[in-house]
Amino acid sequence: MAKNKPNMNIVFVGHVDAGKSTCVGRMMFDGGAVSEQEMKKLKEEAAKYGKAGFEFAYVMDNIKEERERGVTIDLAYKKLVTDKYQITIIDAPGHRDFVKNMITGASQADAAFLVIAAPAGVQPQTTEHLWLLRTMGVKNLAIAINKMDAVNYEESKFNSVKEEVSKLLKQVGINPDATTFIACSGQLGDNIIRRSDKMPWYKGPTLREQIDLFPAPELPTNLPMRMPVQDVYEITGIGTVPVGKVETGMLKVGQKIVVLPGRTGEGIQGEVKSIEAHHESLPEAQAGENVGVNIRGIGKKDIARGDVICDSSAPIPIVEEFVAQIAVINHPTVLAKGYTPVFHIHTAQVPCQFVELIAQIDPRSGEVIKEHPDFLKNGDVAKVRIKPQGRLALETTKENPYMARFAVRDAGQTVAAGMCLEISKKK
Repeated sequence: MAKNKPNMNIVFVGHVDAGKSTCVGRMMFDGGAVSEQEMKKLKEEAAKYGKAGFEFAYVMDNIKEERERGVTIDLAYKKLVTDKYQITIIDAPGHRDFVKNMITGASQADAAFLVIAAPAGVQPQTTEHLWLLRTMGVKNLAIAINKMDAVNYEESKFNSVKEEVSKLLKQVGINPDATTFIACSGQLGDNIIRRSDKMPWYKGPTLREQIDLFPAPELPTNLPMRMPVQDVYEITGIGTVPVGKVETGMLKVGQKIVVLPGRTGEGIQGEVKSIEAHHESLPEAQAGENVGVNIRGIGKKDIARGDVICDSSAPIPIVEEFVAQIAVINHPTVLAKGYTPVFHIHTAQVPCQFVELIAQIDPRSGEVIKEHPDFLKNGDVAKVRIKPQGRLALETTKENPYMARFAVRDAGQTVAAGMCLEISKKK
């Protein structure tokens, strides 16, 4: 029974057109999660939109606009049961303007596949994707070198892309020798679930086998309950249903909770009436599960994306300011004091100001290179003081690493990523 298998969230990341959705769709279809009938329907639809061959991608891209554009917009969730796990697959968009969705996607992932198209190889965004996964604390990573059919299944092409990617992995502090590289074709189903006979030189696992090779996620059920709200739905007969992932702790029916910051910043009290996942009612949900909840005392106006549902006996702090360690990934010029970009923290988006650049740090050793630098540039790692320009619920890495990571975005780019080290609470 799937119930007793541990939950694992896997994110597929990669440049637009690398074939992420196609790999996922193929795995769903070959794995029996999508019926022949459904597939036939998708195939006809793909042809209708002039996108023949896109049918596997359509398994995940179930939003009409995405089908017409052939691009993944929002995070799509799909279930798959393997021998070892109950998998939720998060197909993260590759387009730049969707990086913020990918950030919420990565922050929910236990493991990741970075999909790279063999003909194209490493793209400018590949480094950014790796930095994000790294900063978001995704520890387990495998590389899928896709579209091997387009390079005649040649081992030499696979090896040259592998070498390119290995260089990048080293730069972000991931050991390439301990990372699995998979040679595959999502479109034709080579090494997705079925082992391919076209690449006798490839001795590694298939995509599906690799999923079961990832170590089981450690569930932070011992930390206080935190459920950042991803969306809020109105469901007939039930009422207001916030949806999101329980990041830490346990959520139980009957539990007294508080929603923070809420629209007042004081927090709104309530009691968990029901919990639902995949159309089943549950008595409880633990860290790692994506669920919907109905809360007594909480209506549509009281709760929004970015709020955090907490146990009322252990609320999340609302911060006046905080000290963080950041890595500058992609700033057009230099980052200086007074800069006020948007911080993406769990599911919240809040403008925050850099009020002090405390010290520049050597990322490898953690030693201070320079006290109070005048500015920071790409590749720099630093300790900084930050003041939110709105209400922000946040914790330190020490208290709760799951609620401490963030990405910094400006004008459609991910400028930096980091984690919170100390906080001063709002009075």
